[in-house]
Amino acid sequence: MFEKPVSDFANWLASTDWSIGLHESYYMQNWIESTHVLFLMVSLGMLVIIDLRMLGLWLADVPASKVAARIGTPMFVGFGIMIVSGLILTTANPVRYEHSIWFRIKLILLFVALINAVLFHRHLNASVSTWDTAKKAPPRTRIAAALSLSLWVLIVTCGRFIAYDWYDCNQKLGSFMTWATGCAVQ
Repeated sequence: MFEKPVSDFANWLASTDWSIGLHESYYMQNWIESTHVLFLMVSLGMLVIIDLRMLGLWLADVPASKVAARIGTPMFVGFGIMIVSGLILTTANPVRYEHSIWFRIKLILLFVALINAVLFHRHLNASVSTWDTAKKAPPRTRIAAALSLSLWVLIVTCGRFIAYDWYDCNQKLGSFMTWATGCAVQ
């Protein structure tokens, strides 16, 4: 359904001067990847602090609104830089990423994490006044915090697995993996 247009776009992008230059650059791709990982650490570090506070496992004596207010800005700046650098990295070798099962799973998990974050913040802003100084957040908030931590562990794990060629299209794959990686479209 959407596999052919995505494949065509990835092939077009791979043929652009930008993509070729980034892929063949001796240092630039490494600098961008380092920036991506550095800001991943910054943003996820802040997110872990917020989630642990919501779970009542750390900084339980500090109001939740104060924790979120103090580290929210660096966390969102970190996420912004991380997303931009990730998009730039993807342009370096778009065909390989397009066929990576780990990249596909990572994108799905990122989408689920985004939905969880939006719902979490909506719920947090609406209800924080009733439990701000409590040691633990309400169950719904704790579930969202635990889900957030779990999703990000999986996202980072998939991000690391992208570097490995376990399911490249030039290998003999089963029918499910051929479909899941989009290799059948080639």
